[in-house]
Amino acid sequence: MKKVFYLNTCDTCRKILAQFDLTDWELREIKKEPITKEELAEMYKHTRSYEALFSKKSTQIKAREIDVKSLEEKDFKKLLLDHYTFLKRPVFITDDKIFVGNDKKNVEALRVFFGIS
Repeated sequence: MKKVFYLNTCDTCRKILAQFDLTDWELREIKKEPITKEELAEMYKHTRSYEALFSKKSTQIKAREIDVKSLEEKDFKKLLLDHYTFLKRPVFITDDKIFVGNDKKNVEALRVFFGIS
């Protein structure tokens, strides 16, 4: 399995995806096709944390007046399945690896994974 979960309207996602040859990867635009319970479970298997998959920059946090500090793992899971913007993106997932988000360290790890210096 090689999948990338991303948001097409996100400039950062598009910029990151453009760096890699994704010919044999399944691309999933999460607004058009939200993640499923099974896909979230697969992501969780790699991260062992729903919070690690959760975007604390989601516009929905303010819109819904969510106190992120009070959330527990079950809350993160529910929110991730509820609205696509709660997923930290992009998410690159293979059978044995996961790369979550757009921070510099993660993008550098992706570059190494793809064999780019």
